[in-house]
Amino acid sequence: MKKLTIVIALFFSVLATQAQTKISPTQTDEKTSDDQESLAKDYLSQIMGVALSATSNMKLFHFVYDWIGTPYRFGGTSRKGIDCSAFTKELYSQVFNMDIERNSRDIFSMVSPVKRDDLKEGDLVFFKIHSRRISHVGIYLGNNRFAHASSRGVAISSLDDAYYKRYFYRGGRMLESLKVELEKEEDNNKN
Repeated sequence: MKKLTIVIALFFSVLATQAQTKISPTQTDEKTSDDQESLAKDYLSQIMGVALSATSNMKLFHFVYDWIGTPYRFGGTSRKGIDCSAFTKELYSQVFNMDIERNSRDIFSMVSPVKRDDLKEGDLVFFKIHSRRISHVGIYLGNNRFAHASSRGVAISSLDDAYYKRYFYRGGRMLESLKVELEKEEDNNKN
C-alpha cells in the first residue's frame, strides 16, 4: 500500500509540474513558425552566400531557390529552359507583382540607374557581354551576389567574379512612377 501511495503521489507531482510549465498551443505554433523561418533564413543564407536579415524579402529568396538549376534556353520561359530576361520577368511578376518587359534592353528602360555600391535586394544588374548593347540581366540579392539565368542555367553569381566584373554595366531600380502606374493598372483590372 505504501508503494501505491508513493506512485500516486509521484504521478500527481509530475502532472502538477507539467501543468505549471505548459505552453499554450498558439505560443507553440508561433515559436515553431519563428524557428522554421529562422532555419529557412540560415539555410538560404548558406546556399546563396547572402546574410538574410529580418527585413529580407523571403519570397524573393524562396523564388530564386526554387529555380536554381533550371537549364538555360534562349527564348525559353519555363522550367524546361529559361533565359535571363524571362527569369527576371517571372521573378518580378511572382515576387513583386509587377509586369515588366521581356528583354534586357527594354527592362533597362524601366529603371533608374543605381551605382554598384548602392544596390539593394531586388534591384537589377545589367551587363554588356561581348556587345555594345545590354545583353544580360540579373537580380541583386545582397553581398555582391545576384541571381540570373546564365549558360549554366539559373544560378547565383558574384559581381566580384572577374567575368561579371569585366562586363558589368549598371545597376537599376524600378522607377517609382512606373510602380505606381502598374499598381493603378492592377487595381483597375481587379475592378
